Amino acid sequence: MADFYKAILFLNYGLLLSVILLGAGKYRILNNKEKQYFHCIAFLFFIELLNLILPYIFNLNDTSFLYPLYIAGEFFLLSVLFIRKLDWPKYFLGLVALVAAGFMISKYGFNYPFNADIAKVVSNIIIICLSGFTLIREIKDTSAQNRFLLTDASIFFYYSVSVFIFIVQHQIANLSEDDYYIIFSANNILSGILYCSFLYTFIKLKK
Repeated sequence: MADFYKAILFLNYGLLLSVILLGAGKYRILNNKEKQYFHCIAFLFFIELLNLILPYIFNLNDTSFLYPLYIAGEFFLLSVLFIRKLDWPKYFLGLVALVAAGFMISKYGFNYPFNADIAKVVSNIIIICLSGFTLIREIKDTSAQNRFLLTDASIFFYYSVSVFIFIVQHQIANLSEDDYYIIFSANNILSGILYCSFLYTFIKLKK
Protein backbone atom coordinates (compact mmCIF):
# COMPACT_ATOMS: atom_id res chain seq x y z
CA MET A 1 0.00 0.00 0.00
CA ALA A 2 2.93 2.32 0.62
CA ASP A 3 3.99 2.12 -3.04
CA PHE A 4 0.43 2.78 -4.20
CA TYR A 5 0.22 5.80 -1.88
CA LYS A 6 3.51 7.21 -3.21
CA ALA A 7 2.42 6.67 -6.82
CA ILE A 8 -0.84 8.59 -6.26
CA LEU A 9 1.02 11.30 -4.34
CA PHE A 10 3.56 11.97 -7.11
CA LEU A 11 0.84 11.81 -9.74
CA ASN A 12 -0.93 14.57 -7.80
CA TYR A 13 2.25 16.62 -7.72
CA GLY A 14 2.43 16.36 -11.50
CA LEU A 15 -1.22 17.36 -11.86
CA LEU A 16 -0.79 20.31 -9.50
CA LEU A 17 2.27 21.55 -11.39
CA SER A 18 0.35 21.24 -14.68
CA VAL A 19 -2.54 23.26 -13.25
CA ILE A 20 -0.16 25.99 -12.06
CA LEU A 21 1.59 26.29 -15.41
CA LEU A 22 -1.63 26.25 -17.42
CA GLY A 23 -3.39 28.61 -15.02
CA ALA A 24 -0.49 31.06 -15.21
CA GLY A 25 -0.77 30.97 -19.01
CA LYS A 26 -4.52 31.70 -18.89
CA TYR A 27 -4.34 34.21 -16.03
CA ARG A 28 -4.78 37.27 -18.26
CA ILE A 29 -8.12 36.07 -19.65
CA LEU A 30 -9.61 35.48 -16.19
CA ASN A 31 -11.94 38.07 -14.70
CA ASN A 32 -11.33 39.40 -11.20
CA LYS A 33 -13.44 36.75 -9.48
CA GLU A 34 -11.98 33.91 -11.54
CA LYS A 35 -8.42 34.93 -10.69
CA GLN A 36 -9.15 33.85 -7.13
CA TYR A 37 -9.18 30.23 -8.32
CA PHE A 38 -5.59 30.58 -9.46
CA HIS A 39 -4.63 32.24 -6.17
CA CYS A 40 -6.11 29.27 -4.27
CA ILE A 41 -4.30 26.65 -6.33
CA ALA A 42 -1.05 28.69 -6.23
CA PHE A 43 -1.19 28.79 -2.42
CA LEU A 44 -1.72 25.03 -2.28
CA PHE A 45 1.23 24.56 -4.64
CA PHE A 46 3.36 26.79 -2.40
CA ILE A 47 2.53 24.70 0.68
CA GLU A 48 3.21 21.42 -1.12
CA LEU A 49 6.49 22.80 -2.46
CA LEU A 50 7.62 23.79 1.04
CA ASN A 51 6.73 20.33 2.33
CA LEU A 52 8.94 18.87 -0.38
CA ILE A 53 11.99 21.13 -0.26
CA LEU A 54 12.34 21.88 3.47
CA PRO A 55 13.42 18.34 4.41
CA TYR A 56 15.96 18.18 1.55
CA ILE A 57 17.41 21.70 1.58
CA PHE A 58 17.24 22.56 5.29
CA ASN A 59 17.16 19.00 6.70
CA LEU A 60 13.90 19.95 8.38
CA ASN A 61 12.01 16.67 8.63
CA ASP A 62 9.16 18.04 10.76
CA THR A 63 7.09 20.44 8.66
CA SER A 64 4.00 20.24 10.88
CA PHE A 65 4.41 23.96 11.68
CA LEU A 66 3.05 24.64 8.17
CA TYR A 67 -0.28 22.97 9.01
CA PRO A 68 -1.91 26.00 10.73
CA LEU A 69 -0.76 28.22 7.85
CA TYR A 70 -2.31 25.77 5.40
CA ILE A 71 -5.61 25.68 7.31
CA ALA A 72 -5.86 29.47 7.63
CA GLY A 73 -4.77 30.18 4.05
CA GLU A 74 -7.07 27.59 2.53
CA PHE A 75 -10.00 28.83 4.60
CA PHE A 76 -9.36 32.49 3.76
CA LEU A 77 -8.79 32.09 0.01
CA LEU A 78 -11.70 29.73 -0.66
CA SER A 79 -14.09 31.67 1.58
CA VAL A 80 -13.19 34.91 -0.19
CA LEU A 81 -13.69 33.18 -3.54
CA PHE A 82 -17.25 32.08 -2.80
CA ILE A 83 -18.26 35.20 -0.87
CA ARG A 84 -17.27 37.29 -3.90
CA LYS A 85 -19.12 34.94 -6.27
CA LEU A 86 -22.21 35.15 -4.06
CA ASP A 87 -21.94 38.99 -4.08
CA TRP A 88 -22.25 39.12 -0.32
CA PRO A 89 -21.39 42.39 1.51
CA LYS A 90 -17.69 43.19 1.85
CA TYR A 91 -17.77 43.01 5.63
CA PHE A 92 -17.98 39.22 5.26
CA LEU A 93 -14.51 39.38 3.70
CA GLY A 94 -13.25 41.28 6.73
CA LEU A 95 -14.85 38.74 9.04
CA VAL A 96 -13.17 35.85 7.21
CA ALA A 97 -9.80 37.62 7.34
CA LEU A 98 -10.28 38.25 11.07
CA VAL A 99 -11.09 34.59 11.74
CA ALA A 100 -8.11 33.35 9.72
CA ALA A 101 -5.72 35.82 11.39
CA GLY A 102 -7.15 35.02 14.81
CA PHE A 103 -6.56 31.32 14.30
CA MET A 104 -2.95 31.93 13.20
CA ILE A 105 -2.24 34.16 16.21
CA SER A 106 -3.87 31.78 18.70
CA LYS A 107 -2.13 28.71 17.26
CA TYR A 108 1.36 30.08 16.75
CA GLY A 109 1.28 32.41 19.75
CA PHE A 110 -0.58 30.35 22.35
CA ASN A 111 -0.85 26.88 20.77
CA TYR A 112 -4.66 27.06 20.99
CA PRO A 113 -6.52 24.97 20.03
CA PHE A 114 -4.02 22.28 20.93
CA ASN A 115 -5.46 20.02 18.23
CA ALA A 116 -5.47 21.99 14.95
CA ASP A 117 -7.58 19.25 13.36
CA ILE A 118 -10.62 20.80 15.06
CA ALA A 119 -10.05 24.02 13.13
CA LYS A 120 -9.53 21.99 9.95
CA VAL A 121 -12.92 20.28 10.28
CA VAL A 122 -14.73 23.56 11.06
CA SER A 123 -12.96 25.26 8.14
CA ASN A 124 -13.95 22.47 5.75
CA ILE A 125 -17.59 22.57 6.85
CA ILE A 126 -17.73 26.33 6.21
CA ILE A 127 -16.17 25.83 2.76
CA ILE A 128 -18.73 23.08 2.02
CA CYS A 129 -21.59 25.43 2.93
CA LEU A 130 -20.24 28.34 0.86
CA SER A 131 -19.51 26.18 -2.18
CA GLY A 132 -22.95 24.55 -1.84
CA PHE A 133 -24.71 27.92 -1.80
CA THR A 134 -22.69 28.98 -4.83
CA LEU A 135 -23.56 25.81 -6.75
CA ILE A 136 -27.28 26.21 -6.03
CA ARG A 137 -27.23 29.78 -7.33
CA GLU A 138 -25.18 28.85 -10.41
CA ILE A 139 -27.50 25.98 -11.29
CA LYS A 140 -30.58 28.18 -10.90
CA ASP A 141 -29.10 31.05 -12.92
CA THR A 142 -29.00 29.30 -16.30
CA SER A 143 -28.62 32.59 -18.17
CA ALA A 144 -25.20 33.32 -16.69
CA GLN A 145 -21.99 31.88 -18.05
CA ASN A 146 -20.46 29.77 -15.31
CA ARG A 147 -17.07 28.82 -16.66
CA PHE A 148 -15.97 27.33 -13.32
CA LEU A 149 -19.14 25.37 -12.54
CA LEU A 150 -17.32 22.03 -12.79
CA THR A 151 -14.57 23.31 -10.50
CA ASP A 152 -17.11 24.57 -7.94
CA ALA A 153 -18.82 21.17 -8.00
CA SER A 154 -15.46 19.43 -7.56
CA ILE A 155 -14.57 21.65 -4.61
CA PHE A 156 -17.90 20.86 -2.97
CA PHE A 157 -17.43 17.13 -3.62
CA TYR A 158 -13.81 17.07 -2.43
CA TYR A 159 -14.42 18.87 0.86
CA SER A 160 -17.64 16.98 1.59
CA VAL A 161 -16.04 13.55 1.21
CA SER A 162 -12.71 14.68 2.68
CA VAL A 163 -14.23 15.93 5.92
CA PHE A 164 -16.15 12.64 6.25
CA ILE A 165 -12.93 10.65 5.78
CA PHE A 166 -11.16 12.95 8.22
CA ILE A 167 -13.78 12.45 10.93
CA VAL A 168 -13.93 8.67 10.42
CA GLN A 169 -10.13 8.46 10.62
CA HIS A 170 -10.14 10.14 14.04
CA GLN A 171 -12.97 7.97 15.34
CA ILE A 172 -11.09 4.72 14.71
CA ALA A 173 -8.73 4.17 17.62
CA ASN A 174 -6.33 1.58 16.26
CA LEU A 175 -5.46 1.89 12.60
CA SER A 176 -2.82 -0.29 11.03
CA GLU A 177 -0.17 1.17 8.74
CA ASP A 178 -2.02 -0.19 5.71
CA ASP A 179 -5.25 1.42 6.94
CA TYR A 180 -3.55 4.80 7.14
CA TYR A 181 -2.16 4.40 3.64
CA ILE A 182 -5.62 3.47 2.35
CA ILE A 183 -7.18 6.57 3.94
CA PHE A 184 -4.44 8.90 2.71
CA SER A 185 -4.56 7.34 -0.76
CA ALA A 186 -8.34 7.87 -0.91
CA ASN A 187 -7.88 11.51 0.03
CA ASN A 188 -5.13 11.90 -2.58
CA ILE A 189 -7.40 10.39 -5.24
CA LEU A 190 -10.02 13.01 -4.33
CA SER A 191 -7.34 15.69 -4.62
CA GLY A 192 -6.43 14.34 -8.04
CA ILE A 193 -10.05 14.63 -9.17
CA LEU A 194 -10.10 18.24 -7.96
CA TYR A 195 -6.86 19.06 -9.81
CA CYS A 196 -8.23 17.45 -12.97
CA SER A 197 -11.31 19.70 -12.79
CA PHE A 198 -9.02 22.74 -12.60
CA LEU A 199 -6.94 21.40 -15.47
CA TYR A 200 -10.00 20.74 -17.65
CA THR A 201 -11.48 24.17 -16.88
CA PHE A 202 -8.27 26.02 -17.70
CA ILE A 203 -7.86 24.05 -20.93
CA LYS A 204 -11.42 24.96 -22.03
CA LEU A 205 -11.08 28.66 -21.19
CA LYS A 206 -11.27 31.06 -24.08
CA LYS A 207 -11.23 34.84 -24.31
